[in-house]
This record gives sequence, C-alpha cells and structure tokens, in this order.
Amino acid sequence: MDYFGPHIFGYTIALVHTLGMIAAIHAVLTVRTAQGSIAWALSLFFIPYLTLIPYLVFGRSTFDGYIKARRQANEEMRKAISELNWRPWVEEALSARASSAYDSLRAMPKLGHMPCLANNEVRLLINGQATYDAIFEAISQAKEAVLIQFFIVHDDRLGQRLHNLMLKKAAEGVAIYLLYDRIGSHSLPRKYVQALRDGGVEVKAFATRSGWLNRFQVNFRNHRKIVVVDGVLGFVGGHNVGDEYMGEKPPLAPWRDTHVKVRGPVVACMQESFAEDWFWAARKLPPLILPQVYPDDGVLCQLLASGPADSFETCSLFFLEAIYAATERIWITTPYFIPDEAVFAGLRLAVMRGVDVRILLPARPDHRIVYAASSLYAFEAARAGVRMFRYEPGFMHQKVLLIDNELSAIGSANMDNRSFRLNFEVMLLTVDRKFAAEVEQMLNDDFALATEIAKDEGREAHRLQKVGMRVARLIAPIL
Repeated sequence: MDYFGPHIFGYTIALVHTLGMIAAIHAVLTVRTAQGSIAWALSLFFIPYLTLIPYLVFGRSTFDGYIKARRQANEEMRKAISELNWRPWVEEALSARASSAYDSLRAMPKLGHMPCLANNEVRLLINGQATYDAIFEAISQAKEAVLIQFFIVHDDRLGQRLHNLMLKKAAEGVAIYLLYDRIGSHSLPRKYVQALRDGGVEVKAFATRSGWLNRFQVNFRNHRKIVVVDGVLGFVGGHNVGDEYMGEKPPLAPWRDTHVKVRGPVVACMQESFAEDWFWAARKLPPLILPQVYPDDGVLCQLLASGPADSFETCSLFFLEAIYAATERIWITTPYFIPDEAVFAGLRLAVMRGVDVRILLPARPDHRIVYAASSLYAFEAARAGVRMFRYEPGFMHQKVLLIDNELSAIGSANMDNRSFRLNFEVMLLTVDRKFAAEVEQMLNDDFALATEIAKDEGREAHRLQKVGMRVARLIAPIL
C-alpha cells in the first residue's frame, strides 16, 4: 500500500475540513459574542488549515470546565473568609453615604459584588516615577504583610528593585506574597522566582488550569495590578513591573500611565480580590488584615473586580452603566479601543443626548493588528460625533474614566473585548467632586498633548490601509 499516495492527501484534507466543521459548530455554541462566533465559524469552515490550532489556543472563550472550577474556588474562598468574621463591618459602619452621583449608577451595587464604602483617602499617581516611589516607600515601611499582584513582571532594573525589596522585607519577618500572570510574565526567568522562594517570599503564577491540554489555553489572563501593604495602603492602576513603565524603553517612551494610592476601608476589598486569585493558585488564603482606624469624611469608593468566571459580563456592563449615567461628560482614556456593539451604541447615544464624549488613544502602536482595528473604530466614532484624540509624546497606557463632575474610575480594564470578557480586571470607582477635579486636570493636560482625529480622516486613508483595518476588525472579537 502506498502510504504517501494521492488518496492519503485526500483523506487528510477531508479530516481537516471535518474537524473544522466540528470546531465551527463548537464556536457557534460556545463563543460569548455573535461577532466572535461568526469570525471563528467562518474561518474554521473555509480555512481550517490556518485556524484550527489558533482556535485551540484562543478560541474556547467560555472554557466551561475552567469557569465552573473557578466559580467553585471563589465560593470556597468566600466561605473561608466568612469564617474569619471579615465582612460584618461593611453593613454596620462604613456603608456609602447618600450620593446622587453614585445613585445614578443604579446597577453598581449588584454589578460590583462589593460595597461602596465611605472614609477613604485617594491620591493620583501620575506616571511610573510617582507610582513606584509610592509603592516602594510603602513596602519598605511594612510591618506585617505585603500582597503584590501584577500581570507583567520583568527581570530588569525595576524588576530587580522590587526583587531586592521583597527579599529584604521577608528577611525582616514580613509576610510577602507575589502573584504574577503566567502568560503576561512568560519571559520571567525561573531563577528570579526561585531566589524569592529561597528568601521566604510566597510566589505563585496565575494560570487557568493544570493539565496537558490547558497548557495551550492562553485566552484567560489575570490583568489585575494590586498592591496592599499591612491592610492599610492599597495601590491599583495600569502599571506593570518593567522599565518600559518608567519610560525607559524606546520607541514607546515616554510611557503615560496612571495609578492610585488608597487608604481606607476599600483596601479590604482589594485584599479580597487578591485573595480570590491567590486562593485559585494556592488553595489557601493569604493574610487578611482589617484595620480599625479610617480617615474621617473621606472619598466614597467601590472596587469593581471582573473576570470570565462572573455570572454576567461585569466589565462590559460597567462601561455601559457609566456611559448611560453620564449627563454632562464622559472622558475615557484607553490604549485599545475595540468596543462591542452595545458600548459603541451607548457612546453614539450619549453624543445625541448632548454629553461631551471624549476618548484619548495612543498615537503609537504597541500591537499593530490591535492598533489597526482600534483605528477603524476611532474613525467611525469620530464620524458619530465622539471627540477622538491621539496622545502624541509616547505610548498612552492609562485606563481612566471621568463621568460628569464627581465620578471617576481608574484601574486595569481596557475598552476592548479581551478586558470585557476574557481578562480578570480591577477598577476603582471614586465618588468625590474634589478628586474628580484632579482627574479632570490630569486629563486636560493629556488632551493638550494630543491631536484630535478629524471626522473625514478615515476616508483619506490609503486603500490598502482601509483593507488592513477592516481585516483587523473582522478578527477584533477574538483579539
């Protein structure tokens, strides 16, 4: 028998197309969005040779087994926390004051899973120097425990500064916990982690599940950035650990990003978010510290932790709720602008209501396909009346929302399908007129360094550019 005859190739082609059809049916039944289902199903049906393996890696977005296991782990974690008598203080002493601005976000109490709490101090940390000066100072003064979570940790100058500080504090008897994402930190060398473990630091890599097949599943990523020191100080925002976030790596330098420093009861919610992820990785709780003294008459804050294991699409719904709540303005900064149809429609309707809608994007790409898809959405938004800007000095990575005159949100969530449905994200919502004014001033400074996209700019693009942007848009739901 000729094992390499023409009939073997025919059988192989038939097998690949059969597998493509099965995968296309699976995509229709399981992918969360209609756009994503169509993108995967058509490509799997017509070009399975190119898309079967990528679908194995990227396409199984619901990943039912993982989601079920993650939800079960979350329930176990919350049960363990409840046995520590961790939550009764929420309803008794520090629940939110009456606020007409917060009341406009009527879905937030149910959407956020965590309460809106009074008596917080919040400080803006603009760019890497301010952020890491504050984080390193807080860690250096830690007495009990430090919880550190980042999507990306690099073994470079900034990574080594953090490495040395963690070892120093661990030697002093402080409990140090480091959680990093296995995909985001794929280049982190083993020696970096092993030296921390040898020095007494608890280190875990966040991954979706164990098992041979799941090693190829890279769709779910923990994109959160959280630092909590002694249960008193918390940090959240857009920075990861790497020299580029300090603006030291061209061609994207100078890097533009924003973090916030928080003192108050909402730091306990940040600990719960970290504990949820740590429990998944280690099946045990990290130290949880509930301070007894809080700032008086501080800022209202609510932590919004979202992820693919949520019973609904928390992150996407948060953006929708914010857009529909705006009566005067909604300013958004995001490095990636690939909204779903509901969010894009909300932005158009906000313009029709007379709301001042502005979105600030980077002028330089860090991922060219994403940038191309984002550009097409930006041109369409500009034609719909949304004021679109491109930040010129360097790469703009911050994730900030400013809603009317009191509401703002800063964290890790981008305005794209990955953040809406695939990543674990965290945003800190603040309700305070003074703090919103600080955010407004920061964003005005950013807009002053940006160029506005003209309504007809997209039509003037080269024909090949238009084709490239539309192809990128076709695969936008699966980026």
